[in-house]
Amino acid sequence: MHSLPVLNLETATFDCSFGRGCDGICCRNGRPPVTPAEAKTIKKLMPRIVDRLLPAARKLVEKAGFLSNRVKAGHKMLRVVDGWCVFFNEGCVLHSLGAEDGESYQYKPSVCALFPLDYDEHHRWYVRQWRYKGEDWDLFCLNPKNTKRKASDSLAAEIALAEKMEKATKRGKKK
Repeated sequence: MHSLPVLNLETATFDCSFGRGCDGICCRNGRPPVTPAEAKTIKKLMPRIVDRLLPAARKLVEKAGFLSNRVKAGHKMLRVVDGWCVFFNEGCVLHSLGAEDGESYQYKPSVCALFPLDYDEHHRWYVRQWRYKGEDWDLFCLNPKNTKRKASDSLAAEIALAEKMEKATKRGKKK
């Protein structure tokens, strides 16, 4: 059981169908913000990453870096090439690399690792669903009618990661 309060967890449904009819559409033009700590981690891994990138993404990253000058939530955003995140190549390169190293989410920007969890302006966690809290991203995986699978089951890893992040944030405030 989870201790993280999630507003709509009891009613939300979600089932990531990547590789089962979904080609990773959440990585298409997503442009997630990347914290300085996340950027530092990715930069350190770049020698292991570049050979895994698609040719156009590799060319862009080698020329201009993986962060754009666009800002969201106070942080620079990942670059996009040909409509896709530069780290997308038949799935997330950062996810694959993390899985090889023992924890699939460890190198991904937190926004990506937590998807579809998010928090509102009052820092209350919720599962993104069509039209819930004004959700306008019409991904089929965010349609509550797309699956009967309870988000409380399918998002166990994401909820655990959010709990871990919350604890780390609280520890940081105590220092």
